[in-house]
Amino acid sequence: MRVLITGASSGIGRQLAMDYLKEGHQVWACGRDAGRLAQLQVLGANVLCFDGRNPQACHQAADEVTDLDLLILNSGSCEYIDNAREFDSLLFARVIETNLIATAHVLAAFLPRLQRGGRLALVSSSVTWLPLPRAEAYGASKAALDYLAATLRLDLAAAGIGVTLVRPGFVATPLTARNDFPMPALQTAERASRLIRHGLARGQHEVHFPRRLIWPLRLLGALPSGLWLRLSRFITRSKDATA
Repeated sequence: MRVLITGASSGIGRQLAMDYLKEGHQVWACGRDAGRLAQLQVLGANVLCFDGRNPQACHQAADEVTDLDLLILNSGSCEYIDNAREFDSLLFARVIETNLIATAHVLAAFLPRLQRGGRLALVSSSVTWLPLPRAEAYGASKAALDYLAATLRLDLAAAGIGVTLVRPGFVATPLTARNDFPMPALQTAERASRLIRHGLARGQHEVHFPRRLIWPLRLLGALPSGLWLRLSRFITRSKDATA
């Protein structure tokens, strides 16, 4: 199988690249960190170093790729808005550009390489089930990816291309290591890779994990907005009181 993975410099993307290589697949590992990508090249990966925010760079990289069976768009970043009253529009724009606009550029460049019978995977987040404090930028970017995946699933069906939306919970990566709050049900990158690869191999429309985090999020997300607002305020006050 011929697999291309963005965001392969670290975290989930890097683990996916290593695991697909171990299984004997042909892998294109994409990212912005040439040094870390070189480590994957030693393992046998084809390396493409480019910035997904640059459409020209995306198309130049795509010229190096042959036909694909699996396209995994995993790259992304996270920044939090600490004071909504002083809304940081530049921060918001940075996150949207990295997580959403760059995804569009990569799609434009690499989707034509995906063959009939192939599969596209977009890595979103479990945060889209429940609005959380400080997550205006990150949550908005991932919610947009959810809708993008749903519409692409409809429009690519005639071309024989399946679409999978991946919605992980907290995974131990360099990105989540910067978080300054508890991360319940934290998963290893190895387990995240195993669950994602299993779901993609089965052709699932959606892969989400872990259940012990996902189901509470979904239940809380189903609450009336006013009730979740009051509950979230209570939780925030309780945390402040014990800090």
